[in-house]
Amino acid sequence: MSLADCSHGCQYNVHRSVAEGCECRPVRTFFDFRYRIMSENLTGKWPPLFSATNLWSLSKVKVMSFLMGLTLMFIVMASYLLLWDKEGFLFTASPEQFRPVVILGSPLATAAPDVSPNGVLDMKPLVHIIDSRLEYTLRTPPKLEDVFEADSHLFSRIPRHFLPSIKSPCWWERFSGDLNSDPYRKNHFRLSSKSFKTVYEHLKSSFQQHLLPRDGSLFRLRCLPFFYIIGQPKCGTTDLFHRLLLHPDIKFNTMKEPHWWTRKRFGYIRFKDGFRENFSVEDYLDLFDLEAHKIQESLSGNSGDHHALQLITGEASASTMWDNQAWSYLHSADEEAEPPFLTQDFIHAIQPDARIIIMLRDPVERLYSDYLYFKVANKSAEDFHLKVLESIHLFQSCLTMRSLRSCVYNTSLSNAMPVRLHLGMYVVFILDWLTVFHQDQILVLRLEDYAANLKTTIKTVFDFLSVGPLSEQAEAALTKRPMLNRRRAADRNLGPMLPTTRNLLREFHQPFNRKLASALHNKAFFWTSSP
Repeated sequence: MSLADCSHGCQYNVHRSVAEGCECRPVRTFFDFRYRIMSENLTGKWPPLFSATNLWSLSKVKVMSFLMGLTLMFIVMASYLLLWDKEGFLFTASPEQFRPVVILGSPLATAAPDVSPNGVLDMKPLVHIIDSRLEYTLRTPPKLEDVFEADSHLFSRIPRHFLPSIKSPCWWERFSGDLNSDPYRKNHFRLSSKSFKTVYEHLKSSFQQHLLPRDGSLFRLRCLPFFYIIGQPKCGTTDLFHRLLLHPDIKFNTMKEPHWWTRKRFGYIRFKDGFRENFSVEDYLDLFDLEAHKIQESLSGNSGDHHALQLITGEASASTMWDNQAWSYLHSADEEAEPPFLTQDFIHAIQPDARIIIMLRDPVERLYSDYLYFKVANKSAEDFHLKVLESIHLFQSCLTMRSLRSCVYNTSLSNAMPVRLHLGMYVVFILDWLTVFHQDQILVLRLEDYAANLKTTIKTVFDFLSVGPLSEQAEAALTKRPMLNRRRAADRNLGPMLPTTRNLLREFHQPFNRKLASALHNKAFFWTSSP
């Protein structure tokens, strides 16, 4: 099946697994994070262990032994609570609540992974279940009118059509503000980051000269990014973005990774910090004013550079491809098994011609790099192994009662897993993006190819964005530039992951990689040659 067949909600062959055909008793696995969950052993009342008569019949030695044992138990439990991993989600339940539960009559009763004392799992039953669950009907995107209704303010600020003479998606917006005030004073990106103060000072000083008078009103040129680098984390997106900016046709926007589509427009950066004030669409559009000013100068003929009409810009938020957690909080009362809307539904509704770039990496290596980068203290190959084991257990528990897609997108599961295992299930996310964007609008790259043959890979990206070739001098500068966001020295000193962990993760990701290689018609995405 070609990718073209996937772009309009096609259906793969569905082979029902035994797990899907049998009834399973419900297992309480997920919970409402709005309430603190305490272990039942702490909240329940102690049953009467013995009567007063029986107590006096015991010897003093036995009584003292019992009381000492009881005291020791409370000390151990108190120590466990006090030393709980402080980096976890504030209301994350005990991992025991997510342990796989073997139920008589359940198809998983004989398929649950067998953990040996050295931490080795028998992954074959779980891999078989994942393999069968990957044969599912692709999602049907929501109706366009429902997407509009879900964020009416967004669609009221951005027109359905853009200026035809400009390559970038731009339009004229009526300015109704106060000319004597700072137009960027309330922008949340400016208020939350000191690093952009210089940029906004420049924008503020030149703002009025870029207002166009027409029919008694003032207008400003607004632009959206021409392309989006949407993922994944620790796959080289930062390095790719900054190399692309060396092309004269690709201009710098105010920040590389605004995370606006997935997070800040809903008012959050990290869920553990809670919801804050929303970053408006106006805040987001301000990020592209530098490019808009450059294009406007070309439109007015003041610069004499008509080449500026071909300028494009982009943004590279590594959360755009996968992070739809906000919907589970905003629609918690609906108990949706899967997000009612995905980020791509909104981007496509606004920009049906947008270009999408995805950079991927062997999911096994990506996960270890992700762990080293985001975990602050007490890192080790052994700790990583234990966290991988726990995450696989949690994912298996989810599959006992939910669909594969539901588990990949489930916010409670994501917050409970100690490592972000689900981010490596690339094919689920990519197939969902292909339900709204055509295959020709999505370029999928491998970090391994990018690192091995930078020059060829960059040329592929330039061709995809329809920008001209670089001069020899610019090309030399691009290829000689050192790699960005490399692993920190302290993390390199920790060494590679354990061979046992690598084998375990490779077996777990095998069905996802196989499906991805098939969907993209490229065996390289199976990552069989990775270390």
